[in-house]
Amino acid sequence: MERLKIIWPGKTKNKDLRALQEFYLAKIRRLESCRLIEAKEAKGLKDRDAEKIKDREAVHLEKHLQDDYIVCLFDKGREMSSGELARFLEKRMCSSRGVAFVVGGFAGLSERVLKQANLLLSLSQMTFSHELCRVVLLEQIYRALTIQKGRQYAK
Repeated sequence: MERLKIIWPGKTKNKDLRALQEFYLAKIRRLESCRLIEAKEAKGLKDRDAEKIKDREAVHLEKHLQDDYIVCLFDKGREMSSGELARFLEKRMCSSRGVAFVVGGFAGLSERVLKQANLLLSLSQMTFSHELCRVVLLEQIYRALTIQKGRQYAK
């Protein structure tokens, strides 16, 4: 069982952001077992069909949520400092449940996925693209793990 899972719909299309994503995933995996799950994304719908998109993607995201402590990224969620995230992960990962971070696609997450969350987490009060959120989340997880392990990380 992976102690960390990161789940989102579809692949990161921006090649530069994908490279950063892979960069941080490699660093995370040197410190902790971590699995990235790119669930099936909704296709064939228009942007105006956001609710349908979120509902279709929810079906595929939920398949990967077992007995995890579920953290959904949500713009109105709780904000944490990097140190707080490090302490949170340390506490959560000492339990028998893994931690699953769930990031929505461009339309966000459905209400039913958000209701399953043990924690709603906001990366910032600012709005970022869903692909950039992926990279920021991975960087913050890496930073939190380095703080836990007492390693230096450039500020």
